[in-house]
Amino acid sequence: MKFDNKYLPILIGGIFALGIFIGSLSGSPSSKSFIAKQNTKEKLNKLIDFIDNEYVDDVNTDSIVSLTVDNILAKLDPHSVYIPAQQQAEIAETMKGDFVGIGINFYMFKDSVAVIAPVKNGPSARAGILAGDRILFADKIKLFGRKLPNDSLFATLKGEVGSKIELTVYRKSEHKKMKITIKRDVIPLKSVDVALRLNATTGYIKINRFAETTYAEFIKAMASLKKQGVKSLVIDVRDNGGGYMEEAIAIADEFLKDKTLIVFTKSTKEPTEKMFATEKGSFETGNVFVLINENSASASEILAGAIQDNDRGTIVGRRSFGKGLVQREMDFNDGSAVRLTIARYYTPTGRSIQKPYSKGNEEYFKESDSRFLHGELYKKDSIKVVDSLKFKTKKGKIVYGGGGIVPDVFVPLEAEHGTENVSYLLQSGIVGHFVFEQLDKNRNMFAKMTFDQFQTKINTTDLYFNAFEKYLAQNGLQINLINYKALVKRYVNAEFARQLYGDSYYYKMVLKEDAMIKAVLNPKQ
Repeated sequence: MKFDNKYLPILIGGIFALGIFIGSLSGSPSSKSFIAKQNTKEKLNKLIDFIDNEYVDDVNTDSIVSLTVDNILAKLDPHSVYIPAQQQAEIAETMKGDFVGIGINFYMFKDSVAVIAPVKNGPSARAGILAGDRILFADKIKLFGRKLPNDSLFATLKGEVGSKIELTVYRKSEHKKMKITIKRDVIPLKSVDVALRLNATTGYIKINRFAETTYAEFIKAMASLKKQGVKSLVIDVRDNGGGYMEEAIAIADEFLKDKTLIVFTKSTKEPTEKMFATEKGSFETGNVFVLINENSASASEILAGAIQDNDRGTIVGRRSFGKGLVQREMDFNDGSAVRLTIARYYTPTGRSIQKPYSKGNEEYFKESDSRFLHGELYKKDSIKVVDSLKFKTKKGKIVYGGGGIVPDVFVPLEAEHGTENVSYLLQSGIVGHFVFEQLDKNRNMFAKMTFDQFQTKINTTDLYFNAFEKYLAQNGLQINLINYKALVKRYVNAEFARQLYGDSYYYKMVLKEDAMIKAVLNPKQ
């Protein structure tokens, strides 16, 4: 999952804690500078007290403090941010790799909570919940007809391990209402979406983020593929915004020989720290490919940089995001936190791949959008590189710093210049909602099909392509998809497979015509 950088207000007292924190990073200040900083902190706290106690009108001082904190952090870098308590709890849960709940994927369809699919082997699946079910009540809490926000629904369905909840469910396929009691349990949040074979000797692993469990998931996936005779491995970190760098380092270690440099960090406050591979590598021979795109960032770039700089494998795709800063989270007593940049990281050749942010946060995050205008998502020659940031690997390959990892093998976007919205639309939630609603019309028909029968039916009809185009128009998106029929059908049909058969079937269908996979399997084409 990617982190949201739109943060909400901080509580009073955060300024003081933040001031102490920033002061602690200043080394050994002189007594004058220390007194000046103390005076500044006192002024901030006194000002808040004056406004709170003396100002003519009632004022929400929390919001004033929020503005102050945001302004302070905005002067630092785009990745030093404040995280409110509720959001911090959600992020911590995502990065932990599991939560306690009933185990369903759902969304609000019209005025009801519709089950897209129960989590395989989860509490809901064990209790008999099926895809397409509508949850009407959770215990005595009415869920339909209210258009509840997702956070309220999550809070209702979560609870303690072993606690029970009684759901009142309407099953449309059988036209009946029933009560189902579910015992809550730990639900894993996978960071490795899938591991499968692309051919007899080439394996594929998709990593969506780097969480606490990512390395363990990755090792399990790789061991399974090796048992199936895999000799080459494709690691897909497209659209992976990063996470814990330690997990990326541990994965890189599996491919590099003992004492090979993986990454190093520099800070004005701490000595340079170098991270090296150990003896434990389980895939130190065999071809390795890493797939990246413009949304691959942070820990994804650490992994790609380690593989590229050590001449260990081939980087395929488009230039990555360009985040070369390391953050540390500091918690406040109210559950909120500040994520503060504490160092820069460098790839083994000495590259910093952090893109510039001197023009402010807005320009920084818009830089990715400018790649469309400059044409670099379509032609490798359009990628701007700086000769002064040129580095060489041990085998003499030229690599560049200054703003992301430039791939060894460039693969353009599949949509034409000016129609990029098609590619991103097809990987958005709207496709999943469309497919659910199509299945909901006649779920029993699909339930009787084997996967092979399903593929034959879905691939030989334009029914759902036409329906999807109409669905977009009904939702205010007037897009002519006729020039991208094959691309649209691939993603729509794959989503049908996901909801009917599971994630691995989605990837089996969508990867068949994937341009980056083709570049790996058929490099001369």
